[in-house]
Formats: sequence, C-alpha cells, structure tokens
Amino acid sequence: MKNKIAKILNLTVVAAILLAVASCAGKKDQKKEIFIPYPNWSEGIAMTHLAKAFLDQNGYDVEIKPIEPGPIYASLSKGDADVFLDAWLPYTHAEYWDRFGDQIDHIGTAFGNGTTGLVVPSYVTINSIEEMNDNVDKFDGEIIGIGSGAGVHKNTLKAIDEYGLNFKQVTSSGTAMIAALEGAIQNEEWIAITGWKPHFMWARFDIKYLEDPKGVYPTDEVQILARKGFTTDFPKLGTFFGNFKLEESKLYELVDAVENATDPLEGAKQFYQNNKEMVDSWYPAAE
Repeated sequence: MKNKIAKILNLTVVAAILLAVASCAGKKDQKKEIFIPYPNWSEGIAMTHLAKAFLDQNGYDVEIKPIEPGPIYASLSKGDADVFLDAWLPYTHAEYWDRFGDQIDHIGTAFGNGTTGLVVPSYVTINSIEEMNDNVDKFDGEIIGIGSGAGVHKNTLKAIDEYGLNFKQVTSSGTAMIAALEGAIQNEEWIAITGWKPHFMWARFDIKYLEDPKGVYPTDEVQILARKGFTTDFPKLGTFFGNFKLEESKLYELVDAVENATDPLEGAKQFYQNNKEMVDSWYPAAE
C-alpha cells in the first residue's frame, strides 16, 4: 500500500514539474515588448517599419527609434536594445563589431549583397575614382556624404587618403545628400555622393558607381543582430528574423512604399498587405 502511495506521489510530482516546464515554455514570447533601433538610412527605416507593422499585428508592443549605428551596437551589447536589422558586416561596421560583437548575436541576413562607394550621375564622363582629381572644379572639390558615424563615411575618408584626392567630404544626412543629388541631376551638374546598395536612389535616378581599383569600398551583407538571449526569450521572433530576407526588387518595392507614404509605418503596412503571404511565412505557424 505504501509503495502504491509513493508511486502516486512520485507521479504527481513529475506531473507538476512537467506542467511547470510547459507553463514556462508557454510564457516564451508572452512578454512582448520589443525595442528596435535603426539608423536613418532608407533600407534600415523601411525594414524596421515592416517588422513593426507585422509584429504590431501579431500582439507585440514594438518601440522603434532612429539612433546612430555606434550607439545601436553598444545598446545591443548591454541588452538595452533587442534587434537591429541594418548591420553592414563584416566590413563597413567592422569597428563596431570588433568592440561589441562578443556580446551580440547574429540571427539573420536581410540582404546578401550590400555595396558602398562613390556615386555620380550617369552623364558624368569619368568612370573611376582615379579620374576625380582631373575634374576637381566640376565637383567643386566636394564629396557629399552622410553622418560621420556611418561606415561609408569612414571609408570615404580612407578613399580620399588612398587616392590622394583633393576633395573634402561634406557631412550631412541621407535626406540632404539625396536632395543634393536630385538638384544636381535636374541641372545636369556634376556631383559625387557616398552611395550604397540597397537604396531607393538606384530606382529613382540614372546613376553609377565610380570604379574603385584600390578596393577601398567592400561588399557586405546586411545582417540582423540581436542582444544575447533574445532568441531564447522570443523563439518565435528568432525564427521570424532568421527568415527575414528580401531580394533586391522586393527591398526597393518596400523602400519606395515607405518613402512615398505620408507616414512610414503606413507605407510599410501597405507593403505588408501586398506581400502578406511572403511576410507571414517568416513567422512560425501556430502549433
């Protein structure tokens, strides 16, 4: 009789443990507050708003905020931010990865062929960075760039040194840089900017990279990073961001939708509705 009671008690304890484990597992993804910082770059803005559009609809409370890339990496390393969808690695953001990479997880690749370089309108008659010094006056001795925290800004300083360019890099914002490009094209003036792919400028303007024979500007992946422990806390989101990948044409469609909307989030929502089957497939199906 005692053995039977002992067996019943043991089974009860085991059942209680299993129930507790199941309860804990069920609580994964239940604390649904997510913080996603992003740099003020067209593809980062677009992809981050798409993630928010989808996650908001699926019961997550998502805060997004534009921040410079260096502080984003620092925030991820300290666990103050959850996910970053626009990490240019292994080269452009190498400085930040070298400092913080040990405390950050790579969880996906949003785009597989990220390039940077000096961009000019196609009517500009030179084709290489090596030819720029012969045309300093036509460019007003300036390369129009973006924020100093961007990897392409640092690589452009390196290009000026490596090629011995008699140019200065003008620090501005992505919006100001594109406005300068558009204004120059309207007047068929020469202009050089710090450009990258993916970016909507390639769909909107007839432009080209200047050849970079010294290889100053590398090819990267646009990777998705997360704080340590994120995929354990949010296994479904680990799957979602692991599957989050856009081909070039789809990325430009997304960027265009966000850029042309009155509200970026509304543009991202419209893209989601137009591509619902694709985006929904990134998230694990209900069990």
